[in-house]
Amino acid sequence: MWEQIAIAGFGAMAAWLSQDHRENWRKWASVFGLCGEPFWIHSALESGQWGIMALCSLYTLAWLRG
Repeated sequence: MWEQIAIAGFGAMAAWLSQDHRENWRKWASVFGLCGEPFWIHSALESGQWGIMALCSLYTLAWLRG
């Protein structure tokens, strides 16, 4: 349950910040996106969802790029 709350919170904040008109706020979208990744990874490992785990790897790389 707590993973889902963290995933929702960090994901929503990352999406919100990515659309901000101020560049100095948009840069924080990647930080919040990265903060959510450990919760995605934990959730995927706990439930044995290996496809989601593969997507977590791709999303982590994408957030690191930001």
